[in-house]
Amino acid sequence: MANAEPLASHRILIMATDGFEQSELEVPLERLQAAGAEVDIASLKSDDITGWDGDDWGDDVEVDLKIADVNIADYAALVLPGGQINPDLLRVDDAAVALIRDFDHAGKPIAAICHAPWLLIEAGLAKSKRLTSYKSIRIDVINAGAEYVDEAVVVDGNIITSRCPDDLPAFCDAIIEAVAESRVEA
Repeated sequence: MANAEPLASHRILIMATDGFEQSELEVPLERLQAAGAEVDIASLKSDDITGWDGDDWGDDVEVDLKIADVNIADYAALVLPGGQINPDLLRVDDAAVALIRDFDHAGKPIAAICHAPWLLIEAGLAKSKRLTSYKSIRIDVINAGAEYVDEAVVVDGNIITSRCPDDLPAFCDAIIEAVAESRVEA
């Protein structure tokens, strides 16, 4: 019988700021919590952040801690929602980029969807990896030295990538599987 909460006793971090793609934060948050994980949201500021939903601003999400205050030892994985605005703001923040590198150096799963592979590129993690992304940044991914793959979810080592909100079921499944298999408990 499968474990109904395969991520019980695991903590997962979602890093986002204003302009995150609403579904790309909310769906993983709900799926990971349903799998038993405790999920925290880290941002550039401690105030609520606002998503982007369709053609306009979406809902606010409560922030648990600032990126600068994250201790990666407390977390089993990092999730990076997309949207155009969110990763573009995060990739110019030194603390955000350093946090991504720290998760990678610790060998912990890092999951990036849509435009969030920009963050992997900025952190220097794309070279020689198999990745996917939103179609408009495909050339950015290739120019960073990655092998671009047009699939719903691509897993290469500890890096998980997906293309768009339509891929969220496969994206969430891959995160849950990676964390459950990693046996990293925080």
